[in-house]
Amino acid sequence: MEVRQLRQFVAVAETLHFNRAAIRLNMTQPPLSQSIMALERELGAPLFVRTKRTVALTPFGQEWLNHVREALRILSLLPETAQRLRRGEIGRLELSFVSVADYNVLPALVRSFADRHPEVDLVLQEATSEVQIARLLDGIGHAGIIVPPPAGTLHSTLSYCRLLSEPLIAVVPEHWSEEGRLPLEGGRLHPAEIADVPLVMFPRPSAPALHDLVTDYLSTHGGSPRIAQEAIQMQTIISLVSAGMGIALVPASLRKLARSDVQYIDLAEGAPCLEIGLAWRTDDLTPALQRFLSIIGELQP
Repeated sequence: MEVRQLRQFVAVAETLHFNRAAIRLNMTQPPLSQSIMALERELGAPLFVRTKRTVALTPFGQEWLNHVREALRILSLLPETAQRLRRGEIGRLELSFVSVADYNVLPALVRSFADRHPEVDLVLQEATSEVQIARLLDGIGHAGIIVPPPAGTLHSTLSYCRLLSEPLIAVVPEHWSEEGRLPLEGGRLHPAEIADVPLVMFPRPSAPALHDLVTDYLSTHGGSPRIAQEAIQMQTIISLVSAGMGIALVPASLRKLARSDVQYIDLAEGAPCLEIGLAWRTDDLTPALQRFLSIIGELQP
């Protein structure tokens, strides 16, 4: 069936007169009658009861009329829907993020985007940086908040902008601090004091940038990092620290993950900083993504 047949059916149903319906549709009656009969044959049921003097809807035709009107209403909205999609006012944006972003940049970005574009379906997925980059290269998702690889090694088809750089801090079991197992220097923890202490860390394959940032910092200060446990979730790392499995070096924003059984301590001797940024396919012109990028530009200092 064709859209013109649906409009013809509605015209006849509303006028209950083939000649008046034909005039409304700027056509003659015979082609209109033939079109309605063809539609009835396709549907396998009559839409009208015809006599020499009257035309009436069948019970089936009366029920189908409501559905046809709704279908035509939706069709009439398609041009405006297309324009709104083109402008990025509606649609879908798939954004992935590393777990640490949940404690710094992610909430503000999501809140700002949702406030401005409430009709865009924002789909969030947590993943490691390596997984995010691989998915973007495979054409999956629109953008990802990542810990970037070393400068110059991000794939040439991806664009990147820095969102945040924050220092690492130490998170230690509360009872270790109470027992004086980690002496402080002016309220800060010197790297020499933790060089040989068991570490809880991200596994390097999942987060090479963060892993290397920690190990290089300790090695630079004469330590030999001793990795006791590994985990890919920040919450899990903090839980393992609280269980006394070791200490961890984490971004300073993790202080927001308040727990009574751990203590967050600043590092002395030039704490290393972890950078977080947004990656996306350079040739991705999805309107919703472009609007998200504009918000990032406004939020940048």
